[in-house]
Amino acid sequence: MSSTHYEVKGNTAVITLNNPPVNGLGYDLRASIAANVAEANQDTSIEAIVITGTDRAFSGGADIREFGSPKSFAEPNLSSVIKLLENSSKPVIAAIGGVCMGGGLELALGAHYRVALPTASLALPEIKLGLMPGAGGTQRFPRVVGLEHALNFILSGNTMPAIAFKGTALIDEYIEGDIVSGAITFAKRVITEKMPLKKIRDLTVEYPNYEGFLDYALNTVKTVTPAYPAPSKVVDALTAAVSLPFDAGMKVERDAFLELMGTAVSRSMRHAFLAERACAKIPDIPDDTPTRSIATVGVVGAGTMGGGISMNFLNAGIPVTLLETKQEALDKGVATIRRNYENTMKKGKLSLEELEKRMSLLTTTLSYDDFKDVDLIIEAVFEEMSVKETVFKSLDKVAKPGAILASNTSTLDVNQIASFTTRPKDVIGTHFFSPANVMKLLEVVRGKETSKDVLASIMKLSKKIKKTAVVSGVCDGFIGNRMLEHYVRMAGLLLEQGATPPQVDKAMEKWGMIMGPFRMGDLAGNDIGWAIRKRRYIQKPHIRYAKFADVICEQGRYGQKTGKGWYLYEAGNRKPIPDPELDQLLITYRKEKGITPRKISDEEIVQFLIYALVNEAARILEEGIALRASDVDIVYLTGYGFPIFRGGPMRYADEVGLYQVAQKMSDFKVVTGDNFWEPADLIKRLIAEGKSFT
Repeated sequence: MSSTHYEVKGNTAVITLNNPPVNGLGYDLRASIAANVAEANQDTSIEAIVITGTDRAFSGGADIREFGSPKSFAEPNLSSVIKLLENSSKPVIAAIGGVCMGGGLELALGAHYRVALPTASLALPEIKLGLMPGAGGTQRFPRVVGLEHALNFILSGNTMPAIAFKGTALIDEYIEGDIVSGAITFAKRVITEKMPLKKIRDLTVEYPNYEGFLDYALNTVKTVTPAYPAPSKVVDALTAAVSLPFDAGMKVERDAFLELMGTAVSRSMRHAFLAERACAKIPDIPDDTPTRSIATVGVVGAGTMGGGISMNFLNAGIPVTLLETKQEALDKGVATIRRNYENTMKKGKLSLEELEKRMSLLTTTLSYDDFKDVDLIIEAVFEEMSVKETVFKSLDKVAKPGAILASNTSTLDVNQIASFTTRPKDVIGTHFFSPANVMKLLEVVRGKETSKDVLASIMKLSKKIKKTAVVSGVCDGFIGNRMLEHYVRMAGLLLEQGATPPQVDKAMEKWGMIMGPFRMGDLAGNDIGWAIRKRRYIQKPHIRYAKFADVICEQGRYGQKTGKGWYLYEAGNRKPIPDPELDQLLITYRKEKGITPRKISDEEIVQFLIYALVNEAARILEEGIALRASDVDIVYLTGYGFPIFRGGPMRYADEVGLYQVAQKMSDFKVVTGDNFWEPADLIKRLIAEGKSFT
């Protein structure tokens, strides 16, 4: 089947791209475009050519199904197709409606003219994949919008409406109404008025003192994004666009693009891009699985989590009924929600009208009876099983048949929670991350009796509230927190051996983590981890924890909320200040334990903590708790501050090499005497089979 639809309307050939869902420029589509352009040029009755897409997309760029494969470079490649448009003997008009991104925009830049709906979404988003435009985007785009505008647009990778480019040479005419009819009318004018076959390549980029401007830009991107090579390459290519002939500039761009394709950073970012799409696929739940209507939501608990969870639904236009046991707590929760919206309004990201509209969707109550008609009820109460039991037994009595009952638990057994009801098939875990109205990640915990339509419904809803949902099976801590426990545990063991909290945190942050483990503990509250450890000492006495974390908690050093934790904090300031008193406590602790400290390098710190994540994740995969390794990566990229340029813990392990990772784990087992460091069976099997996680 052809990937285009070719139609003659009067003396105009209309080529409609037809490669769902977003007209990705795969080999078949490129070949069809080339064949259609050749056909139109050979037809003496044709005087103009219009290229268009669907209402949804002109073209979303490269076809991700071919990403990095030989087909993505096979002739006619995108640059060859663009040359065909540019060298057409008959005027080519790109008619842009919907999405026009990456290679799609580069294709449009090869046309002689461009018409667009004012609302069409334009972007050159390659930077978000660790790449840069590779089919003329850095050379043609500045020639029509100017150097400064092009630099900002390409480096951001963000979408902009076509109307934002009014006044530039990018769009020749804005169409109101049907884009194809408007493009044909425009084509008639081109023919009648004998307008020239404009080639963007023939234009020049004018910018006074471009050397100074681009030198400043280069220094800035190297400072702001030192781990990412693509921004510097973009500046180099734009420098070529200003200073070199077009073909020479194209060579600079192409060489840089191919170099970036081979970097670990781009491989990792492309992995993350594909992994985010893969995590929505659940093997035993087809896309056409019926889902339950979720038009109203109830939330139990108006605290930090309950309020943040509520905001997700209010933002999506879904009415929320918020329940608390006392009016004072309810009023406080509502005030916090309003204050959060007011802060957003102060930043210019929300209007007063929109604020009031969202708040009008919020209803408050002190009675479970008000949940009788709600479609989805999420509990966000204290993390104690006895408290969850009380809540779910109450919900079971009042919720209507077919209502979904969800728990925001971060560690507890969803199967046990479901057993408190007479409808375990309707129970599911929805683990939001704090702050719930900001963090993208949603761990969707599938109980042993959770019905398929309930799971499908929550996955569908996650998109509506703009969350990245990852399915997890039931275990203590699910995917993210189960891994995190060992990450934090190993950080504690590093302190015993000779490291300090600032050294560990700085090493991890320099490596790319948003926050080191000890700063993270102070932010979350060290008493939370203490409570978990107390349970572990009873439930899992074989797991070894460094007891120094207990020592600081016994002294009330809970972190930012007490002004003192692993660091000191001044009132009203979250900046951590190293504490000599803690250093002395640590020295005393080591002496009491008979531990002789050793020198620990930053490299060892990183390996010790990241490989702990990898080993526990491998066990999670063995047990079927996570569906795929890339799901684990998405959990850490979207919920735990893992650097996207590393691709996630599993992708990073693949980049290092699983054999090397396993060797280090064995070394750590000798150093610590901790059986945790025995490489997981999955790692051993993958090494034996010459395979990788991702």
